Amino acid sequence: MKLTILGGGGFRVPLVYGALLGDHADGRVTRVVLHDVDAGRLRAIARVLAERAAGVPDAPEVTATTDLDEALRGADFVFSAIRVGGLEGRADDERIALAEGVLGQETVGAGGIAFGLRTVPVAVDIARRVARLAPDAWVINFTNPAGLVTEAMSRHLGDRVIGICDSPVGLGRRVARVLGARPAEAWVDYVGLNHLGWVRGLRIAGRDELPRLLADPVLLGSFEEGRLFGADWLRSLGAIPNEYLHYYYFNREAVHAYREAGRTRGAFLRDQQAGFYAGVADPAVPALELWDRTRAEREATYMAENREAAGAGEREAEDLSGGYENVALALMRAIARDERATLILNVRNRGTLAALDGDAVIEVPCLVDAHGAHPVAVDPLPGHATGLVCAVKAVEREVLDAARSGSRTAAVKAFALHPLVDSVNVARRLVDGYAAVHPGLAYLR
Repeated sequence: MKLTILGGGGFRVPLVYGALLGDHADGRVTRVVLHDVDAGRLRAIARVLAERAAGVPDAPEVTATTDLDEALRGADFVFSAIRVGGLEGRADDERIALAEGVLGQETVGAGGIAFGLRTVPVAVDIARRVARLAPDAWVINFTNPAGLVTEAMSRHLGDRVIGICDSPVGLGRRVARVLGARPAEAWVDYVGLNHLGWVRGLRIAGRDELPRLLADPVLLGSFEEGRLFGADWLRSLGAIPNEYLHYYYFNREAVHAYREAGRTRGAFLRDQQAGFYAGVADPAVPALELWDRTRAEREATYMAENREAAGAGEREAEDLSGGYENVALALMRAIARDERATLILNVRNRGTLAALDGDAVIEVPCLVDAHGAHPVAVDPLPGHATGLVCAVKAVEREVLDAARSGSRTAAVKAFALHPLVDSVNVARRLVDGYAAVHPGLAYLR
């Protein structure tokens, strides 16, 4: 079975390959094709993968190419993890937004809109090529903003594109762990959009244990989201929000922390990864060892500004291992082998949430089998959550319209309608600022 990884020179690709190395069953991935526009990054990651595969007799064969059509042709699965504009683009997104006093995070607020505006046209082109060159392939999208990009691709691939994210997985794992349950034995009632969802229940042996967690301040203070949001706020919500909702509920504090930081997250990752890729270019440097050290630092500093603003402390060791690669592997197994699984995924709504239309991509538990991912029926969201979900989905639709039409007016509207952008004039300046630094936005007129 052939797996094509788009963004194959990306830093997190070894996580996916590591998950594949542990799969020895029939019907597994036997060939991995890495595609990237940067040949140097491809060579660097190929070195890491080769060292990781050493001693594994049935390790999937790895090849690399900068030819997109060659990479896609004949693929069974396509894993998309591209970053249009690179980490320099992310750093620019954050810098320009913070100069206007608004959030520049890569998936939330102004930064997420800017990232989406330059990513959607590229993702749509990929979707069209997949439909032409590998019509039977399943696309697993990890490209951010994951929900928005998945919806853009679904307009050309239908249900054969499925978005994944490690954030709900990590949240469910932490809640289950605190409640003394094995994550694999717990049913997580999680509903929302990507980076905008809530755990509303966690069933163990048929019983919802979330009320027990919400009633216990000691338990609430024992895991990341409890410390990040505070016990009183979580009890008020009656749910555990995805960590990215800290940007909404504590926006003033988050923006202040980001403006006070010595450098933004994007700038940190840009500089860190530049050091990694430069180091791996030296054949005498052990590539896998350098990658491991770099990844450990990357994971330990994730959302550091938010944790500092909330006084949440350092991340726990169990939360430094990622998780999206295991979701991707479980998803591929379920489809390729009909090994039925329940996973939290980004899929088309199809009536799951009444407040949104059927084509809107949402993030919910899904039953996965050989025919794809099927969203599970869920209870309606409370009013405050419905309002936020609908507002952000409306913004995503404006981004999609701007990407389709090239309308600068639609782009301004996307920024202005976002709950974290506080002025139409700010929205106009953001569009001007982003268009000035991102060649990928030259299509806006």
